[in-house]
Amino acid sequence: MEFRLLASLLVSLCIAPLAYAEPDSRDLEQALAHSLQAVANNELDVALKEVDAIIKRNPNFKLAQLVKGDLLMARAHPLKGIGDAANAPHDRVQDLRDEASARLQRVQKQAPTTLPKYLWQLEPLQRFALVVDASKSTLYLFENVQGEPRYVTDFYISVGKNGAAKLTEGDQKTPLGVYFIEDHIDKDKLTDFYGPGAYPLSYPNEWDKREGRDGHGIWLHGTPSDTYSRPPRASNGCVVLANADFKKLEKNLQVGVTPVIIADHIDWSDDADKADRDTLLKSIEQWRNDWASRDTETYLKHYARDFSTGTTNYKEFAQQKRLVNSGKTWIRVNIDHLSVFPYPSQPGLVVVNFEQDYESNNLSNRMLKRQYWIKRDGRWKIIYEGAA
Repeated sequence: MEFRLLASLLVSLCIAPLAYAEPDSRDLEQALAHSLQAVANNELDVALKEVDAIIKRNPNFKLAQLVKGDLLMARAHPLKGIGDAANAPHDRVQDLRDEASARLQRVQKQAPTTLPKYLWQLEPLQRFALVVDASKSTLYLFENVQGEPRYVTDFYISVGKNGAAKLTEGDQKTPLGVYFIEDHIDKDKLTDFYGPGAYPLSYPNEWDKREGRDGHGIWLHGTPSDTYSRPPRASNGCVVLANADFKKLEKNLQVGVTPVIIADHIDWSDDADKADRDTLLKSIEQWRNDWASRDTETYLKHYARDFSTGTTNYKEFAQQKRLVNSGKTWIRVNIDHLSVFPYPSQPGLVVVNFEQDYESNNLSNRMLKRQYWIKRDGRWKIIYEGAA
């Protein structure tokens, strides 16, 4: 993209004065916007001063270094584009152009006033939720405020070299779906490549396996110590943040609890989503009541014919439930800590997690359960069920 075209994106913006503090995506993007706005106004000395301030704060910001080089060369000949030097490596320069475009688009956007359609319900222990928009190089952080998600902030991120929608091992794509923080790996157990640490995600999840997707090692992590940020598409499938952003974000992450929802393009919630959510919640409650009633056939109507536990199909599952329930004189089922997340890459699919407290005349247990509900012909059905 031409240098002045990038700069022209900023003409309509009202950019506040800079407050120089610990650098993060938001601060440095604002500073970059100031510099390019000055280019648009043909104030090249001002632009150079702004970009010098960025580099002073973070010498490893390669994009800022490239812009500075362009501005210095502009003293000898007119600017034509970012990285316009003779013999400049095309691939590396194009990566930085892509980063400039992504960051300027982030500066332009306003803080969201609605919620992503993927956060239907957070359970009380989930203090925060993450939603990734792969196409916008952005990770959103939402806080659970008395059961309602509230936008907190967002960060610039990098995803897979070949974009999103991972299918198989080694395709260098970031998966799309509903995942959870699965573990924490301290920096002492990693090479410098991963920065301050890493948080593995639960890829492949149950739906990925059902759909035949494979691979492993999808993490949230930082950057090498000599790198401020990476281009929008630069990882082998992981979600990568600048180290300062990673340190801010990880204070809010809970292993085994925090959901990470990765979408190619975020869809935002509307009234139809609220209606679907309410209908699903009623279906979950009816499922619980029908199980407790020992009316096995009515209970089984909540399950899709292509239902699976991963190892058991619908026919086998139904036979087992009929046999087990025939020995019950009473059943009590309670569910708590319910969370509900629509699936970003599969319309009509929702991931439901809860703590199940089951009691009967001859058995009692508590477990964390995960179900996938799918909407077909206007009715919600369970297509997967297993331990969470």
